[in-house]
Amino acid sequence: MRILVVDDDEIARELLGHTLSQAGYEVVCASNGHEALEMLRAGGCRLLISDWVMPEMNGIELCREIRAGDFHGYVYIILLTSRNHTHDIVEGLSAGADDFIAKPFQPAELCVRIRAGERILTLETRDLAIFALAKLAESRDADTGAHLERMRNYSHVIAQHLCSIPAFHQEMSREYVQMIYLTSPLHDIGKVGIPDSVLLKPGNLTPDEFEIMERHTLIGAETLDAALREHPGAEFLRIGRDIALTHHERFDGSGYPTGLKGRDIPLCGRIVALADVYDALTTKRLYKEAFSHARARSIILEGDGTHFDPEIVQAFVQTEEKFLAIQKRFADDGAAAMAAPQSSSAARRSAVPEAAPVVPTPVSFEPSATHC
Repeated sequence: MRILVVDDDEIARELLGHTLSQAGYEVVCASNGHEALEMLRAGGCRLLISDWVMPEMNGIELCREIRAGDFHGYVYIILLTSRNHTHDIVEGLSAGADDFIAKPFQPAELCVRIRAGERILTLETRDLAIFALAKLAESRDADTGAHLERMRNYSHVIAQHLCSIPAFHQEMSREYVQMIYLTSPLHDIGKVGIPDSVLLKPGNLTPDEFEIMERHTLIGAETLDAALREHPGAEFLRIGRDIALTHHERFDGSGYPTGLKGRDIPLCGRIVALADVYDALTTKRLYKEAFSHARARSIILEGDGTHFDPEIVQAFVQTEEKFLAIQKRFADDGAAAMAAPQSSSAARRSAVPEAAPVVPTPVSFEPSATHC
């Protein structure tokens, strides 16, 4: 990791630089805030240590400039200061500082605080990578709009609600809830392996084509499983794999790819299954108008115990106001759908046709061919 040290005092810069270099970090230095901003714009530095009191631009002003600017990812800021009053800390945090180190600094404390910053930056990089992978799959279909944002938020709402229910305390934790939020956008990542002749085919799929489309669950799971073998401790990869594999399974065992039934379906897959279908129901596509929330609610209730886990359905019913708020916040403006060619895509094979029951016939209604 490259660390940018900002201090107008040359001796202080050299001392910090030497300490960090001894700890194995690459160090670059700036003598003032303006120079630091130029170095940040050039890229390569994600963690900055700045003195609070400097001429021209002090540490607080530098924090504000960084937070107001557009840099290469999040910049983690540690302020070096002899100030320890509450109002000083509040001022620093309000300006955008992430942490403080008291002067004179102790090398051990300095390194511990930097490692904490590294962990946060690693998490941010991971989160961006997850969403970038999901967007890669979504980019194959011009009709998806804000689908991923809605999906991750719907899934998060359900997971949060379940986490508050004692019966789910052994399965759920705050970390698990957050992982569902992060990884639910990966549900359709396997579509990158589906041929355009199938994924973008206008009209209904043949039985053979439908079988190919179903493989997106296996392709997605295999992709994430390969990454998991390289990083066996990455829990988010395991949850993402389970979501990709099982979000088309059904509670009564009639889903795919393996026909899992009931609680044999991972909880994350059961959650995402409902969130995905709700979004398909309530989103406008070239071939249909968006269903109202009331109609979508009715269809989901029809699938209680067949398509969906009854406890997940109840969580949906009890949080439906939040679903409506998410739907409004991330509403598509219709531009993507209007720009798509008339023969576009998987949209022809929506999770819900005009009057279909929630348990569809394989070719005319299976969610696999769209965003579900």
